[in-house]
Amino acid sequence: MKLLEQRIQKDGRVLGDDILKVDTFLNHQVDPELMQDLGEAFAQAFAQHKIDKVVTVESSGIAPALFTGLALHVPVIFARKNKSLTLPDDVYTADVYSFTKQTTNHIMIDHRFLNRGENILLIDDFLANGQAISGLLDISHQAGTHVVGVGIVIEKAFQKGRAILDAQGIDVVSLARISNFENGQVVFATE
Repeated sequence: MKLLEQRIQKDGRVLGDDILKVDTFLNHQVDPELMQDLGEAFAQAFAQHKIDKVVTVESSGIAPALFTGLALHVPVIFARKNKSLTLPDDVYTADVYSFTKQTTNHIMIDHRFLNRGENILLIDDFLANGQAISGLLDISHQAGTHVVGVGIVIEKAFQKGRAILDAQGIDVVSLARISNFENGQVVFATE
């Protein structure tokens, strides 16, 4: 998606060898018009599937997932990272390691929101090592839902996340694929 690549080049900041900071438009401050374009792109990419729900992990996946749900006219569910007093004990859970935060989160979704046999689309902001998506796949398996595909805003193709999903036969659509960082600049993968 050329618009997204241009925005990454304009506002993204490379930190070290493997971190891209996009907090000006995706995961701290959010550009709603860009999110709407991303949601429409995901909806179009998965239009051949019957999708019952869009699922993501809080918090950076919520904005692109919400606009995808809007474009598809389906509910959006996000896995919580912290148990609140209002969340029941009857939840699907998985552990997800965050490379950027160096912590493991115990993500959870209330049983009421995922139903056996539903077709779900997973959306996330980044695909690097595949931990967040693997956690959502685990929860999907527990719930007996069918994952029709995975939509990723930014994929770091030089890390193992895509290979993990490809090995499972999962359809992955990434709107921007980064092959590497070079001299503090983003180099996009050519398809």
